[in-house]
Amino acid sequence: MTALHPTILATSGGFRRSRRLSWEIAPLAQHAVALARVSGRAPRICFLPTAAGDDPRLIMTFYDNAWRHGWTASHLSLVEMPNIDDPAEHLLTQDVVWVSGGSVAALLAMWRLHGLDVALRQAWESGVVLTGVSAGSICWHAGGTTDSFGPELRPVTNGLGFLPYSNGVHHDTEAERRPVLHELIAAGTLPPGFATDDGAGLHYRGTDLHEVVAETPGAYGYEIERASDGTVNETRLPVRLL
Repeated sequence: MTALHPTILATSGGFRRSRRLSWEIAPLAQHAVALARVSGRAPRICFLPTAAGDDPRLIMTFYDNAWRHGWTASHLSLVEMPNIDDPAEHLLTQDVVWVSGGSVAALLAMWRLHGLDVALRQAWESGVVLTGVSAGSICWHAGGTTDSFGPELRPVTNGLGFLPYSNGVHHDTEAERRPVLHELIAAGTLPPGFATDDGAGLHYRGTDLHEVVAETPGAYGYEIERASDGTVNETRLPVRLL
């Protein structure tokens, strides 16, 4: 089975601290797997750690988590060379593609260099659920704010654009995220869009926002619009706690 619609779950979460591992799967990631509607076999989950520099420790912990959840796990690394002969074909066979946080600028550059921008669009359109956290959320959108270039937030405007909106992450925990995103939307540098608190996710069906879901009580999603006079309006959206 595949998702009923082209599906993206763009999050500021999906993992949490663990007593046994360096991190463990949290409900947002589990929800992405549920959206794939797999039955009768183990879900196939491919982890893309590009934004984290293909960190082997991150990859190992992903496999440990996947084993504990009964998933059929794989990962796609690009450094020093792709670890899979045909990445595009592999992505099309997955139920979920989960993208780590890290540098969204590096992620976008590497993906385009290796043709993953095209491959991921094909996977999304075929029903593979795309999900991720932070950089793995911004990447699906037109752009957002990033610390990829240094400690001061800067715009990234060359997202994959599957979703024609800007995207803000860590909206409640990193003090500069909200005002910088507002400024960029007000200036027209970024289009209107959506943002998430830590622990919240945006579930898109096609290019329409279907609902906001949260793994943490009190975590919200927001719609950020630009008015005709150039001011910005932020609206807190209804949220469903997982």
